[in-house]
Amino acid sequence: MTQNLRLKKNADRRLKAGHLWLYSNEVDIETTPLKGMEPGAQAIIEAANGKAMGVAYVNPNSLICARVVSRDPNMRLDRSLLVHRFNQALALRERLFAKPFYRLVHGEGDLLPGLVIDRFDDVLVVQLNTLGMERLGEEIVAALDKVVSPRVIIFKNDSSGRRQEQLERQVEVVKGELSEPVMLEENGVRFSVPVLDGQKTGWFYDHRTNRAWLNGLVAGKRVLDVFSYVGGWGVQAAANGASDVLCIDSSAQALEGVAENAALNGLHERVAVGEGDAFEALVALKADGEQFDVVILDPPAFIKKRKDIPNGERAYAKLNREAIRLLGRDGLLLSASCSMHLAPERLMEVVRGAVRHQDRHGQVIYRGHQAADHPVHPAIPETSYLKALGVRVFRD
Repeated sequence: MTQNLRLKKNADRRLKAGHLWLYSNEVDIETTPLKGMEPGAQAIIEAANGKAMGVAYVNPNSLICARVVSRDPNMRLDRSLLVHRFNQALALRERLFAKPFYRLVHGEGDLLPGLVIDRFDDVLVVQLNTLGMERLGEEIVAALDKVVSPRVIIFKNDSSGRRQEQLERQVEVVKGELSEPVMLEENGVRFSVPVLDGQKTGWFYDHRTNRAWLNGLVAGKRVLDVFSYVGGWGVQAAANGASDVLCIDSSAQALEGVAENAALNGLHERVAVGEGDAFEALVALKADGEQFDVVILDPPAFIKKRKDIPNGERAYAKLNREAIRLLGRDGLLLSASCSMHLAPERLMEVVRGAVRHQDRHGQVIYRGHQAADHPVHPAIPETSYLKALGVRVFRD
């Protein structure tokens, strides 16, 4: 039996505009008591006048209490609809990319809220970030089998967002066996990816086009890659002619990945690693008189919630100031942020302030965002999160 969820008067405006989320304070709890609904179950969303507006899955214990999966109230998110959505998502990626290395499903951007799937050829890494998607685990595997026929499917359910949905964190191989390293190719460079115990799904495809842009400007240059993870930026820079690259990360395991990926591409002599806190490492490099032609800043999200904005902006500002101190007279800064709550114009302001703090001039020569396999839903600003600025930094 399908439940109904009725909205308060005028609470349907965002839904009509295309948004997929409903908040608990938008629900008419007198007509349809939210707390009485089964967590993870699907419900028909109704406007205040009773008109059906679509179907969503519900979690009364979460701030986002419902996520729309179809505008057709007669539809249900089941194996059939999953196959349809996966085919739609696959068709886009096959138009965009010649090889099967990409984000296959990007949550709301692919009309599948709470679901993320990254593809590494015949290995799929799946993140079920909501209770509604968690309950569909078997159907998701069956639908992926039908559409992609992967050799291995991994449920990488260790994201922080699962806490908000009161879900346990776990990683498991749900189809096939994973015995050898998982490989990918990006911008012509090969990488081994730690899909089981690495960050997120093991890789960050979202910066693919930003890396491709920077790759054209590093030949003969000395490059510093801060928050390097397994070398997505740094190893590609070396592969594109950088004279030498230093990758900094706080994780020894990640830096082992850098060394492995450098060796994989015959670049081990040009890629060095340094373990430590990024801020401390930048200060120490300056104290040692080090200087670089290119500095890449790709930090984790310093702003995860709105309340973090002031402290997060200060952290971005300090990071960019310290990085600019390491640039030569005519250097290039690639400054990125994956914090959804840091607006693009604020990142610009942070970089402007950092450049002036060092009494230098800045020229923004590139503005980047997430790659096309991370499509932005035009009604959901939250799906547009990644920013990258390429800035020439020089003295008078």
